[in-house]
Amino acid sequence: MKKITNKLLWIFAIGQFGWSLLSGVVSNWMVYYYTGSPDAQNPNTGIFASGITQDPILFRLTLFGLVLAVGRIFDAVTDPLIAGWSDRSNFKGGRRIPFMRTIAIPFAAVTIGLFTLPQTGSQGVNDVLLFVLLMVFYLFMTIFCTPYNALIAELGDTQEHRINVSTYISFTFIAGQSISFMLPNLAGMLQGAVGQASSIRLAVAIMATIACIAMLIPSFYIKERDYIDSKPSQTKAFSSLLKTFKNGQFRRFVYSDVIYFFALTLFQTGLAFYETKLMEIEDTWTFVLTATMTFISVCLYPAVNKLAPKLGKKKLIVTGFFAYAAVFLITALCGKGLYWGFIIAVCASIPMAILGILPQACVADVAELSRLETGEDRSGMFFAARTFAFKMGQAIAMVVFTSLTVSETKGSYRLTAGVAFVTCVIGACLFLLYNEKMILGKIEELKAKKA
Repeated sequence: MKKITNKLLWIFAIGQFGWSLLSGVVSNWMVYYYTGSPDAQNPNTGIFASGITQDPILFRLTLFGLVLAVGRIFDAVTDPLIAGWSDRSNFKGGRRIPFMRTIAIPFAAVTIGLFTLPQTGSQGVNDVLLFVLLMVFYLFMTIFCTPYNALIAELGDTQEHRINVSTYISFTFIAGQSISFMLPNLAGMLQGAVGQASSIRLAVAIMATIACIAMLIPSFYIKERDYIDSKPSQTKAFSSLLKTFKNGQFRRFVYSDVIYFFALTLFQTGLAFYETKLMEIEDTWTFVLTATMTFISVCLYPAVNKLAPKLGKKKLIVTGFFAYAAVFLITALCGKGLYWGFIIAVCASIPMAILGILPQACVADVAELSRLETGEDRSGMFFAARTFAFKMGQAIAMVVFTSLTVSETKGSYRLTAGVAFVTCVIGACLFLLYNEKMILGKIEELKAKKA
């Protein structure tokens, strides 16, 4: 086996930039462009809303909110299926890379379709197209991301490499998310040449092309069999999923993770609305604020990387939870003015650095301990089980956000940030049950016995 180097881990991390950019375009801008109403300052808000059913169809639940929620649930259900398939596969190119290489182009193409195809003259046809395309988008994202995430544990052959690869992919993840916030800026540059609606579609197409190239780079550069001596798992998908959730420490981690992603999804979905409706600033400032948050967060990465082995990932993650809770509270109470955006951006950079890096390393730790105890490598299923759980939290968040904000009032947007604050505090308390010290101690003990 060839030696795993930090250069290889950086090349691997480029793939995270690609799928993060596609995910960011959909999660950050679909609600913004498909719901709401334009105003003089932000004329693109809800630019595609007229083509989609907007009125609540069940109590306060909107069609768009239900479509997003069902998409996340569908995404969560397919995670263990793809993970089981990947864990049991024995392709010439490895258990993970062939999936990534095959799906990158279709994944990018369907992202473009989401902002292009559901715009016929029939609202009913548009509703159906949006639903189908969103299901396909989440399926393709799962086919790429589930094998990709499994490689985090497999390339993280040591504690140092697990923290390093988690740091690198966190950097490329927020880089992709940050660039996705440039969508209105890029569309604005193109608007004079192609028109208002077409400029948004063209901007999505340009970003999707960049993302596709980024996903293909590690898919063709990394020769999986040269670095990983993997054997196909014999456990079927849902049996493997159940076995994964029987792991007590993994369950403790997942309890807090679900709540964290529920809170974070509420915040991310509402970010453009908080800025345009509460702070009353133009949506083109979204990228500047996100870039500020990202820059400060990246500057903190070396500190998180160095502190994690010394203080422990658990202490830092709990700190990150409470820091994010403070950000959500500030958002719920914020007033008019650009300076509020910068206050939130600076404060959010701290938990972004911590929670962008360390949770993946925790999953990799649990997966490594399971491999040493059982002799069966089910890394794909551990990461899939995590995404299965947190996507359920995201699905609920989508329904809650679109239901709470159906009135489109400032109070309704403040309420979503308040809900995120309360749930994030609960998540922090639950993570205190996770026993990192025991996990790392057992890993070292079992490796010493094997040696």
